[in-house]
Amino acid sequence: MEVKATYKFARISPLKARDVAREVTGMPVSAALDLIRFTPKKAAFLIGKTLKSAMANAENNFDLAADDLVVKSATVTEGPVFKRWKPRARGGAAPIRKRTAHINVIISNELGEGSEAAPVAEKEAKPAAKKTAAKKQAKSAAGGDDLKLISGVGPKLEQKLHEEGITTYEQILAWTEDDMVDFGERLSFKDRIQRDDWQGQVKKLIEERG
Repeated sequence: MEVKATYKFARISPLKARDVAREVTGMPVSAALDLIRFTPKKAAFLIGKTLKSAMANAENNFDLAADDLVVKSATVTEGPVFKRWKPRARGGAAPIRKRTAHINVIISNELGEGSEAAPVAEKEAKPAAKKTAAKKQAKSAAGGDDLKLISGVGPKLEQKLHEEGITTYEQILAWTEDDMVDFGERLSFKDRIQRDDWQGQVKKLIEERG
């Protein structure tokens, strides 16, 4: 079921309000309220009032549980414009346009395949998938080389390398200059790989290993 709330003639530019409206669209109402609470914009305050009104309509008029609701859409349309004038030099005048907006929020307890809340579920699933992949890589790393023997590599840095699938000295030895720059930027190593001469170190470690 869909429940709607409208804030008419809000004293804000529609362009400014749409930035916040796009962010909350598709989110569960609890997450949307948290986002609005920590967004220091006038638009967030106005959209928050509209969202709370829609939640009250859903709870009091349709007996819907707030925990099951998602923001199906949050749209902002243009309202009337108040025209004012500001005195300028040489007897001139400059126009001032005080814009208004109509804020429309629709919340729903249905999460169908075509719902706009589907991308949110996908976003929430991605971190879980990354964590699973990292655990798999860490398990596979158990049979690899001890990367902590490289000077400057500690347990945390070794874990980052494992999460990227780097578990053996041979993999580091096969890096090109571009690979070293890419890993340095992606994992915030800066120039540590080149400065500590990782490839020179792993050559010696491979020789010692025999």
